[in-house]
Amino acid sequence: MEVAKYPITAFKAYCNGVFQGKEPWQIVTITTSSVLFTVWLYNFLNGNESLLTRGTKTVFRIAKWVPHIRKRIEDELEEINRSFEGDVIERTAKLEYLVKLPLKGLDKNKILHILNENLSLGEDSWKSGLASGAVYVHNEALQALAAETFRVSSYTNPLHPDLFPGVCKMEAEVVRILCTLFNGDSQCCGTMTTGGTESIMMACKAYRDFARETRGIQKPEMVLPVTAHSGFDKAGQYLNIKLRHVTIDPTTCQVDLKAMRKAINGNTVMLVGSAPNFPYGTIDDISKIADLGLKYHIPVHVDSCLGGFLTPFMPLAGHYLPPIDFRLKGVTSISADTHKYGFAPKGTSVVMYRDCKYLHHQYTVTTDWVGGIYGSPTINGSRSGGNIATCWATLLHHGLEGYVKATKEIVDTKQTIEQGLRRMKGIYVFGKPATSVVAFGSNDFDIYRLSDALHKLGWNLNALQYPPGLHICVTLMHTKPGIAEKFLNDVSQSLTEIMKDPTLPVEGKMALYGTAQKVPDRSIVGDITRLFLDSMYFIPNLREKPK
Repeated sequence: MEVAKYPITAFKAYCNGVFQGKEPWQIVTITTSSVLFTVWLYNFLNGNESLLTRGTKTVFRIAKWVPHIRKRIEDELEEINRSFEGDVIERTAKLEYLVKLPLKGLDKNKILHILNENLSLGEDSWKSGLASGAVYVHNEALQALAAETFRVSSYTNPLHPDLFPGVCKMEAEVVRILCTLFNGDSQCCGTMTTGGTESIMMACKAYRDFARETRGIQKPEMVLPVTAHSGFDKAGQYLNIKLRHVTIDPTTCQVDLKAMRKAINGNTVMLVGSAPNFPYGTIDDISKIADLGLKYHIPVHVDSCLGGFLTPFMPLAGHYLPPIDFRLKGVTSISADTHKYGFAPKGTSVVMYRDCKYLHHQYTVTTDWVGGIYGSPTINGSRSGGNIATCWATLLHHGLEGYVKATKEIVDTKQTIEQGLRRMKGIYVFGKPATSVVAFGSNDFDIYRLSDALHKLGWNLNALQYPPGLHICVTLMHTKPGIAEKFLNDVSQSLTEIMKDPTLPVEGKMALYGTAQKVPDRSIVGDITRLFLDSMYFIPNLREKPK
């Protein structure tokens, strides 16, 4: 008995010794400091990020308090900010900015004139077919249909189903059409959203709340590949869900299934697979991920935002794909963007669930508000009925045959580009692209030199990091005669010049992108990104010449 008490007795004796001879204020100060330090240490050791990551951030945070280091960082950021603002000034130099309401309202012709001036900026860049992704179709007949549809439906709002039952009907039809495309049964359900990021966020919200109610999970985590869309990171930040990123196989660029299995724990609320992923266009082994979900009783979300209007039609277009949809029992939800390869105007996507028990946790319901009982299916309360209607009209305009035809043209063009790139010396293709994206890098030179060279020829490609690379997202714009051939020819000629001296460093804007990857303090990269976002709202000479 005395032995059992000894540790407590020893601890009491130690505490008494520490505080012996101390005044009351000293005892309070020591006790408070000890408690606060213990709480800080606990939070530091049990935070969402790894101990190494948090330790590194702490070191950099402290270093920024050194005057000459802080001054140098501030000077560099200011120079970068001026560069971003300079780009805005250059792009909009021919136009005036409006910074206050006109005294009298402008007439229709004047408004449309200003509108067309604004829209003409950069128009040649995307209409030429030299941009990766961004614009997925340019069809005047489709544009006219969307414009007329939006004209008659623009002020409708599905938040009021008693006033706009037809809009709700069209949304239900869009959801059901997609559930059918992805082989969902009669229990399959879902909602429209404003885009892929919201679809992803809604799935994360549904699984977080589902796990909280059914399993009592208070510290939710999701397991996903490092190639999964950044929308999941945004969802994690908004919804306080910890992300456990899993490495990929360097050869296939698919998620490492063994690593995914090891990352699963008692707090895992969802598993994620991409079909395809954005960086490389490869499709994760959805069947094996679904098996993991069944084994551990964890929902599986398939992010098909990018390829959702290609993968359902690829078999009919002559391109084999293994099952990646609701035919796999373990797949419980899918996100697919209608405003990408569905060719609808921007602002629509769909998130689907195998069962309404998940969808019900996506909803937000307030029962005790003084304004009445309030329920909302997605993030927004009021939503644009015009977006729903134009999406609905676009689906009916194309029909099954139209989407199969477009899919064949796009995937065939992707294969032409992929095969051409694989034949070129000095570059390599990442993995085995499955749908419309082809990513490539180099072991011989800084790949951003190629990006810079192609940019000077009018091309606008996406830059990748870890490892450095580029990708082209093939759309209907690239299926026009001669576009794929021009791309391959421009890449080949640029490579010829680069390989004359492959050791030269990259210059220009891409030098900043390449440097950013090497900056160990990622908070500085975050500061640069915020400055870039600021530049989107920058108005030149605002103080000097108010309008």
